[in-house]
Order: sequence, then structure tokens, then C-alpha cells
Amino acid sequence: MNAIKSFLIALPLMAIFTTTHAQTSENPWAIAVGADLINLQGENVNSALKFGAPALSLSRYLGAGFSIGAQYAVGNAENNGVDLDYNSLDGIVKYNVSEGKVLPYLFAGYGLSKISEGKNDDYGFFPSTESSRTVLGGVGVNFYLDDNFAINVSTSYRGSNEMNSYNHLQHIIGLSYNFGAGDADKDGVPDQKDTCPDVPGLKEFDGCPDSDGDGIPDNKDRCPDLAGPEEFQGCPDSDGDGIADPDDACPEKAGSAAMNGCPDSDGDGVGDHEDRCPEVAGDPANNGCPWSDRDNDGVPDKDDACPDVEGTIASNGCPDAPTDLINFINSEQNRFLFSASSSKLSAENIAILDNIKALLSQYPNVTITVEGHASSDGSSAYNQKLSEKRAAALKDHLVTSGVSPDRVKTIGYGETKPIDENNTAKGRKNNRRAEINRSAKLKID
Repeated sequence: MNAIKSFLIALPLMAIFTTTHAQTSENPWAIAVGADLINLQGENVNSALKFGAPALSLSRYLGAGFSIGAQYAVGNAENNGVDLDYNSLDGIVKYNVSEGKVLPYLFAGYGLSKISEGKNDDYGFFPSTESSRTVLGGVGVNFYLDDNFAINVSTSYRGSNEMNSYNHLQHIIGLSYNFGAGDADKDGVPDQKDTCPDVPGLKEFDGCPDSDGDGIPDNKDRCPDLAGPEEFQGCPDSDGDGIADPDDACPEKAGSAAMNGCPDSDGDGVGDHEDRCPEVAGDPANNGCPWSDRDNDGVPDKDDACPDVEGTIASNGCPDAPTDLINFINSEQNRFLFSASSSKLSAENIAILDNIKALLSQYPNVTITVEGHASSDGSSAYNQKLSEKRAAALKDHLVTSGVSPDRVKTIGYGETKPIDENNTAKGRKNNRRAEINRSAKLKID
């Protein structure tokens, strides 16, 4: 009856513990249920090996390989043909010799043993008249079936020299069950070892999941939902250009690292994803598009001083400077002399103007400025008007010859810019003039 009662006590204890691992500091508790074999020792003892059950134990790991616990066993013994009932209750200290799937250990303890012929429950499990204090020592081994269960085998020598007792050997075989570590996500990895304690994961990844199955745990995977190689930290490279998709501005089109993973179809240094004209080479400053060039002279309108007239790069988009016209203006021929108080052109002046007209026809985009002057004879107001008439006389002849009036500007300086003395007849003659001033700028539209 005692054996049945003890075994019934063990069943609810086993149902309590659901989280199990090898008994360590992270999983400190272990419970075991098994059967025992008792063999009595001593003089005048003739004992056979007797089988009994259950043998129950509960222990807690302390650290450094040591555990403490309690063991209760119910069994049978035999001496000289007489069957005896057996009970033991002990406190035990255990030391793990090593770690692994096969875990040997040493143990020692102190407790009570009862070996009796009759069954007398009125005095409890261990009545003083039939119980003996016992010192024990032994060896055992756990064979772990998995992280949850182990087959346990142990043998111990138990010394109990009091009256009505015997020294004896106790052999136990059973199943141990380890528990005690928290496992919030129920993934079989205790929280103390679980890098991802709130998410069910895999043991090989310290409790972290691998959602995309690429062999890289989610906590180290930049793309946990998309499979990718380790070289890209678990991210894919959809276009195969060697740039992981999260870093690739064009993940579906192969490109270069310089273009952030995008192609540069027109080779202008602007990736297609930013190029407003991806099929035509342009300027990065203009979003990859070529600058407008209305006159097609190779100088963009923004830099072209003459955007509507074909020119050269050397002249900032304008036609090259008319060298022969400039040479003429800088020569001694560039002086038109007039009689006193007159703005009438001489035959010599007309011949020179005809040469200027020919040059202006050769350079249709050139404009000139004609300056009129006077000597100091007469009032300054009179001389101002006279100088303006002299400049106008040159323009009128050029316009009559076919030059557009917009290309010839005039200005009169009166007597303010003499080139010779006004107190001599020769000096005053030189000052009565019109010219395209040497310092004047030729304007090219």
C-alpha cells in the first residue's frame, strides 16, 4: 500500500513541470521517478536483490557542478527468506563530474531508512522503533535523451548500524526531468540564453528566428523577410549588380556603385534615376540634360554672349572678332576732317566710308559708334550741335549705302575732346573731325 500511495503522490508532481533542460544554473531544478533494487549487507545476512517502486527525488543546482536535494524511496528487501518492507528518506548533495549528453556524478547524503516485516501506518512512514539514521555515498550517471529527459542510473552504499536495521546497497533506475528556466517565447531556449526572448526562435541562433530561411537570424538580418546572402547581411540583390537592394536606388536594374546601383545609359555621369534626359548625354548641373544652344555653335545659351548668332567658343559664342575692321579703326585712316562750321563730307571721306560699308557687310552682326568733334571756334553750344551733325553725316551716308541704321550709333562731344591745339589754324583743322574712336568697343550681337 505504501508503494502505491507514494507513486500516486509522484504523478501530480510530474505534471507541474513543463519547461525542461539539462540541470544547470539556467535550469536548476530536476525531478526524477524510478524504481529501486535493495540488497542487504552484513554478517548473518543472506539477502537477494529485491525490486520496488517508486523512487522519487527533487534537486536544485547550486553552481560549480553541485546540487542539493531530497530522495524518497519505497521498495522491498529480503533476508534469510523473509520479505521485508523498505522505505528511505534522505537529503543528498550531488556533484557533476562532467557535462554533456552523458553526465556522471557523485553523491552523498544523510537520512532515514526503515526495514521492517510488517506494515503499520498508524505510526507514519518512519516510526522511531523501526527507523535508522543512515549515511550514504554513491555514484550515478544521467543519459540525456534530449534537452528535456534523461535516463538516470545510480548505486549507493547506505550505512545504518542501529538496531532493527541493516547496511545495504540501493540501486535506482529511472527517468529525470529538468526544469526551472524561464522561457517566455516557449522556443526551448531559456530566457537567460535567448537573444530574442520574446519571439520564438531556433536553438542554433540562440533563440532568434530566421523568418526568411536564409541562414541568418532576424536579429542580424537587415532584410529579415527577404532571403539574401551573408555578404549582403541577409538582403537580396535582385538585379545582380553587387549592391544589396536596400542600398540600391534602382534594385530592378543593374548599375554601378558610383550611381548608387543605377545605370547611366547616356554615360554623362548622372544615373538614370536622376537623369531627366537618360538617353541623351547632358550636364549634371542641368539634371543630366544638355543645355539649349539656339544657334548650334557649341556654346550653350547660358554662356553664349550671342545666343542667336553662330559664333565660336573662343569668342564666347559670338563670331570671331573682325580683325580687319578693328585694324582699320585703329589706323590713321579713321579720321574724317571737315571744313569750318561744316558737316559736309568730302570725296575723300566718302571713299573711306565706302570701305567701312564693305567691312560692315562682311560682318553683319557688328555695330559701330561714330563720334563727332569740333574746334573751339564759336560758342560751346554751337560746337556741340555741329559735332552731332558731323557724326550724323557719316551715319546718313552709311545708311544710304545700305547699312542698317541700328548698326550705327552716333554721339557728339562738341569741343571737349580736342586732339590738337585750338590756338593755331592747323590745330583747329585737326579738331574739326569725326571718327570711330580708337577706344570705342565694337559691339557684336
